[in-house]
Amino acid sequence: MGRAARAALAPAVAALTMALAPALTQPPSPPVSVNSLGMRMVLVPAGRFGMGSPAGAPMRQEEEWPHQVTLTKPFRISATEVTQGQWRALMPGRVGSPAGDDLPVVSLGWMEAVEFCRKLSEREKSVYRLPTEAEWEYACRANAQDPAATAGLDAVAWYADDSDGMAHAVGTKKPNAWGLLDMLGNVAEWTADVYAAYPHEAEQTDPAGPASGTSRVVRGGSFRSFPPALRCAARTGTPESYQLAHLGFRVVQQE
Repeated sequence: MGRAARAALAPAVAALTMALAPALTQPPSPPVSVNSLGMRMVLVPAGRFGMGSPAGAPMRQEEEWPHQVTLTKPFRISATEVTQGQWRALMPGRVGSPAGDDLPVVSLGWMEAVEFCRKLSEREKSVYRLPTEAEWEYACRANAQDPAATAGLDAVAWYADDSDGMAHAVGTKKPNAWGLLDMLGNVAEWTADVYAAYPHEAEQTDPAGPASGTSRVVRGGSFRSFPPALRCAARTGTPESYQLAHLGFRVVQQE
């Protein structure tokens, strides 16, 4: 092909490349890896999203200050909450009640969740940790509207209206658009961030919360919760030492 012909085709090639870019950078079904504990770790792409909730949103709480967040690095997040079977593989003692390998581990403080991540990192020779609050909300939304708003709360969550007052085996409800299960309901989830009001900033990049504090952000709601707590933007603070029968966690693996 001559130089003139290549030059004539250049605009069309550029337009096609731009049209294909979203599909190439954000696949609808991110790859999944499985670690030695059987955790399915879902790849979440870097991206930008609206965190919090806008004024007038149904069931909105005042602290859910709306702001744009950019996450500059991809990460992997466990498809489900950490189970009792996975916990026992690394940690002695407490798993919660009722007992069952496929039930989420509960009744553990924030530091115990951090210690599990440390031991898992040693075992897997890879960095595992709790998700930041921003990572958690980004993963919950999955580049879409709140999953409860699109699929219906009964389809995606075990909560006060359908749980019979107890946790259920992980992964038995419908996943969100990125294949993540139980992001809402079943058990609430510890995150890495210290609990505090959002800074009133329009834009943030890779936020990680305040540097110090004794209460941590808890997300997702639980089998005890009612709809206002079962939204991707809903947040609450819980002292690090609390060991609650409806509170567990999931993990992030750094890419």
